[in-house]
Order: sequence, then C-alpha cells, then structure tokens
Amino acid sequence: MELKYGVNPYQKPARVGILTAIDNGQLTIDNDSELPFAVLNGKPGYINLLDALNSWQLVRELKVATGKAAAASFKHVSPAGAAIAGTIAEAYRQARYCDPVSSYGDWIALSDTCDEATAKIIRPMVSDGIIAPGFSAPALEILKGKKKGNYTVLSIDANYEPPEIERKDVFGVTFEQARNNIKITRDLLKTPVTKAWNIPDSAKLDLLVAMITLKYTQSNSVCYALDGKAIGIGAGQQSRLACTQIAGDKADEWLSRNPPAKPSTRQEIALASDAFFPFADNIDRAAKSGVKYIAQPGGSIRDVDVIYACDKYGIAMCFTDTRLFQH
Repeated sequence: MELKYGVNPYQKPARVGILTAIDNGQLTIDNDSELPFAVLNGKPGYINLLDALNSWQLVRELKVATGKAAAASFKHVSPAGAAIAGTIAEAYRQARYCDPVSSYGDWIALSDTCDEATAKIIRPMVSDGIIAPGFSAPALEILKGKKKGNYTVLSIDANYEPPEIERKDVFGVTFEQARNNIKITRDLLKTPVTKAWNIPDSAKLDLLVAMITLKYTQSNSVCYALDGKAIGIGAGQQSRLACTQIAGDKADEWLSRNPPAKPSTRQEIALASDAFFPFADNIDRAAKSGVKYIAQPGGSIRDVDVIYACDKYGIAMCFTDTRLFQH
C-alpha cells in the first residue's frame, strides 16, 4: 500500500507491505501477500498504521486475558487510555475519558465489532481513525460521515497471526528478534514480597489491565489502573520517577473528575511498571495517589528499600520477574 508520506511530510516515498527474505539475505516487500487489514474509508498515514497495529494488539490481548470487551485510545504509538467493560461502547467511552486531553485526535482500537451505539459515542470526538474486527452497517455509515468523509476506518482480520520473528530497520541496519509473545496472566502475580500480602481479585484484574497496557507503551512506562481502566499512563521517559509522577498526576486528575460515591471512601489504585523501581521515591509518589497494589519485575539492587517503602504505606507488591519494554 502506497502512503502519502512517512512520519514527516518530506519522508517520501512511503509504503507498507509484508516483508519476505530473498536469497542474498536482503528484505523486500512481497506484492502477492495481502495485508491483514482493509481500508473501509479514508486514507491511513504512516503514524496512523503504527497506532492501529499496536493498539489492536493491546485490545485483543486485553480481551483474551479478561474475557471482556476492550478498547484503547492511542496517540503517537502509546495508549492515552485503555479499558475493559461489559459492552464495546462502554469500553471505548471509559478508554477515551481516562485522559481526555491526551486522547484529543486519537486513534481508536476496539476488540469487538463496532456497533451503532459505539459509533454514536465516537461521532462527536476529535479522532483520526479506528481499527476493529468489524463494523455494523449503521456504524460504518456514521463513521464515514466524520471529517467530511475522510475519517479512516480499518477492518482487521481477527485471526491474523504475524510471524514469530520481527524486524525493523534503523540507519540502514536491520534488527531482528523474536516477537514479544509473553502471555500476561494472573500467574505473574505471585505472592507479594511485602508485609501486606492480600491482593483481591478486583485488584488483580486492574494489574492485568495495567501490565498489558504497558506491553504496548513506549518505555520507560508506568500505569495506574482502577476498575478496569488505565487512569494514568506515564510513557517514554528517561527517568522512571518521571513516569511515576506523570502517570500519578493523570490518575489524580481522573480521580478529581470521578470521585467515589461516598466522599469518605479512599479508592485503592493498582500500579504496574514495565521494569524494576530503582529507588523508593517511586513508591513515595505512588502512595500519594492512593496506590495499594503494585506489580513490577523486581531485580533492583535496592529492592529491599522499595519493599520497606511499600511496608511503610501498607502497599501489597509482587515481583513478576517479567520486564515489558517496548521500543
């Protein structure tokens, strides 16, 4: 598929396709291989497709792990919000309002067929496009009317599985690695290493949402989750403390917009980190936002200090032994 341009307008030519190796080891696009998605409306750009393919993987994995409809709101190849719910319409509504400022002009991913109710929620939103495994006829007509008829709508083959090996090119050098196919399940939530040891099922569900969200977030990254929603995401920072602060500020803002039914109720937040916490200051910041449950890989030379900080705040923390970098 020929694209208008690449990441920037001056990066031409640009195209996407399926890569295959030829005899001399060089890579070429196989013009006979069909893409796993179809363009139903509009014309996707380079960044649109990066968002689409990453966000689709996120919502597909969320649905498999939780059994619920999942939606994500993506910006610049990282989620601004992600959520699970009983219906796909509610999942997207929740995902969009995790961080409505960052979601302005988002790319939308749905785990299930986009129905009319979901399309009506999307219609007034400022958004670049959507990917889903299917669209009802009324939903497609609604979405085709967005952006003066230029709204991008992609239908993804839900059964498509990519090759086990993935490649990318940087400065003329081709990188190759096994795809990140690790399954994020409750099995990763081992017995907490802290004095607080009980993690209820509701918190485990939130930790799954947070970890799967991080798997498709540019690293370094930290995610706060509550009631099946990623309410604060700190992405792409050089400092893990900055990730924790940014995500915590977003979570605080979400909490201010969504106070508990009983004013005296303290909502207990779950937090996941894509790599270990190097210092206890991350825990200090997390505690300010009401974090009570943490999942992180562990492995820092200061793990004892981090555990001590959790004990001070009554936080239950488990080590997953699983790093979730995305680059």
